Amino acid sequence: MSRFIPLSIPNFEGNERKYVDDALDQGWVSTGGAYITQLEEKLAAFLHTEKVAAVQSGTSALHLALIECGVQPGDMVIVPTLTFIAAVNPVRYQFAEPVFMDCDDSLCMDPAKLRRFCENECELQGDKLIHRASGKWVKALIVVHVFGNMADMETIMTIADEFHLKVVEDATEALGTRYTKGRYAGKYAGTIGDFGAYSFNGNKIITTGGGGAVTSRDAEKVEHMKYLSTQAKDDPHFYIHNEVGYNYRMTNLQAALGVAQMEELPEFIERKHRNYALYQELFKDFSKGKLLPFRDGTASNQWFYSLELDMDQFQGKTMRKLITALQEDGVQTRAIWGLIHEQLPYRDAVAFEMEKAPYYSSCILNIPCSTQLTEDDIRYTVDQLRKVTGI
Repeated sequence: MSRFIPLSIPNFEGNERKYVDDALDQGWVSTGGAYITQLEEKLAAFLHTEKVAAVQSGTSALHLALIECGVQPGDMVIVPTLTFIAAVNPVRYQFAEPVFMDCDDSLCMDPAKLRRFCENECELQGDKLIHRASGKWVKALIVVHVFGNMADMETIMTIADEFHLKVVEDATEALGTRYTKGRYAGKYAGTIGDFGAYSFNGNKIITTGGGGAVTSRDAEKVEHMKYLSTQAKDDPHFYIHNEVGYNYRMTNLQAALGVAQMEELPEFIERKHRNYALYQELFKDFSKGKLLPFRDGTASNQWFYSLELDMDQFQGKTMRKLITALQEDGVQTRAIWGLIHEQLPYRDAVAFEMEKAPYYSSCILNIPCSTQLTEDDIRYTVDQLRKVTGI
């Protein structure tokens, strides 16, 4: 194989080395230092929110948000089944129970089914939504903006307000996605619900190697999450701790990378749009599948590009075989996730009206989307897809 086009890799074209070297020279490499503060300020300014806390990962951001939501052992939290499992595991960290919801054609949570669940399977007792079959309090929901595509937040927030649900936005794939029309015009993914979580893993639109961030409409909640993320230290000299805390703070070395990456984020989003537009043009006459669109009335960061394949046309070829054949031709692709409600740790959980998620989990192929892609890389990718799929 003489050529290899990866699925999604980090892009270090800016001041990454300069800022990391500066952090090393200063000796501030761990969980304190000026770059952490700089990154938090840059994120807050970009997102038009008051405060942001930089943390260890998107998963830790979600966990801290659930703590702030007051999720306790025995509570229920509504979650999507079509997502990465890290969006759901923090529910169990709190010894709560997930309720799995189907997706709509955006791959995000289906608000119509969310309403049906709240109306038909639950009842309001004062300001508490109680699940009839179990008697448990449905306290919150986690909505994921899948692959950078904004969920239907207008409808979801209306339902959440009506049924007294706290909303945690998993915007780990959607940094930079925003509404351009409607009630939330100008609002970014992660700033509409009660809390928003972001990830800076190596395959995300910007990276700190690992790392993440969390924000809230309530700035005091952000300060408390920051406090919890540093082991809830009340007296740094005598090590007094009045709450159970966590080792969830981002390091200064990671934040130095993040500050440089934030400088490049608008350019990265622009490239994502340009590359997606070229893929759209090249797939216009592709009869065995289609490139999924992004929600109208939004400006997505277009983090991942997803093909919906017509698997009936492949005469027994499985998704695994297609991915393997493309890998042999130098094109790295990825299937969507296995449905979480079917995974061993969650098979006993409530799963509501699953219809579209099983379909999409069987036919979505994610194709190369790195910001370094050249036009030639994209054309080669499409050519190999046509070859492998027999067109």
